[in-house]
Amino acid sequence: MADKTIGVILNGATGRMGYRQHLCRSILPIIEQGGVELSDGSRVQLDPILVGRHESKLKEASEKHGGLKYTTDLDSVLADPHYPLYGDFLVTSARVESLKKAIAAGKDIYTEKPLAETYEDACELVRLAEAKGVKTGVVHDKLFLPGLLKLRRLIKSGFFGRILSVHGEFGYWVFEGDWRESQRPSWNYRKELGGGMISDMFPHWNYVIEGLFGKIKTVYAEAKTEIPERVDEKGNTYQATAEDAAYAIFELDNGITVQMNSSWNTRVYRNELLEFQIDGTRGSAVVGLFGAEIQVRDATPKAFWNPDVPDPHKYMDGWQEIGTDETYENGFKAQWEEYIRALAEGADYPYDFASGARGVRLAELGYESAAKGAKVIVPEGRY
Repeated sequence: MADKTIGVILNGATGRMGYRQHLCRSILPIIEQGGVELSDGSRVQLDPILVGRHESKLKEASEKHGGLKYTTDLDSVLADPHYPLYGDFLVTSARVESLKKAIAAGKDIYTEKPLAETYEDACELVRLAEAKGVKTGVVHDKLFLPGLLKLRRLIKSGFFGRILSVHGEFGYWVFEGDWRESQRPSWNYRKELGGGMISDMFPHWNYVIEGLFGKIKTVYAEAKTEIPERVDEKGNTYQATAEDAAYAIFELDNGITVQMNSSWNTRVYRNELLEFQIDGTRGSAVVGLFGAEIQVRDATPKAFWNPDVPDPHKYMDGWQEIGTDETYENGFKAQWEEYIRALAEGADYPYDFASGARGVRLAELGYESAAKGAKVIVPEGRY
């Protein structure tokens, strides 16, 4: 096969995620390396055009990166056959309308998550895309992190024996914005603008759990607004209407229990901002974004509970860092390459709109569980 070029529309390319992760750390490095290599040795190069509402921001980004093409007219590029691929990095509240336009134009689509604000809208997008025959992809970046790639290898090797449980801790302290500027935009804490820990993170936990451990059967969740008042980017105090912490238990159909704590109100006392402990009959592992440590059955210390004397065990010393000779790229870039490869070769792509819809479904079920104070069953179905 001869090398070819695919024109790609980058809508929302000057936003936080669109610019940093997708343009700077994914698309531009792919272009610089000469495109994506296919299984037959040929390559697919990308020809991007930046799309957004603010021409000044687009112009600034364009000039900074060698004169990239840009426009504020989304409809014009959707009508242009030179750009068969549409990438969406807009805020969630604006995503559905734009995705529908891209589907109607017959564009293949790669989009940020969550796919939609509601499960109903997500299902409609799945149906529309499948009826139109476009290939879809949704960001599942955490599966491409070095730590989780190491974890996947441990699972595949049978290291754990039978996996019993998974405990996940995610989050950090997000400053309220009064005496120190917040690290996250204020819309994250406004329900009416699409904010909320469950809507933000449960789609991630859905694909991580599905991709590594098994199908989710039930969910029990608690949603908390632990800091009710914050200060926005303009210095105005506002009432937080979205939850800033969520505590959940997921029961899988293979018997594994997954517990996930997600909070913007926790001071980090662990090696990384995201860590999972996986316990199995033959061994355990603690993995983060990058690192992975293991403890095998034969090296597990015999612990005794005695609150009357100091514990002599140095438990952290009994874990071994996984050595590897592999090199890992940015997770967003790696997934872009995987999607482009599937698109160019006509292969099935597992992280499609249906997968994205399941993530939105889990978020809605999480809210339902929190409102009821009860465990909720996840319905059967592809999405």
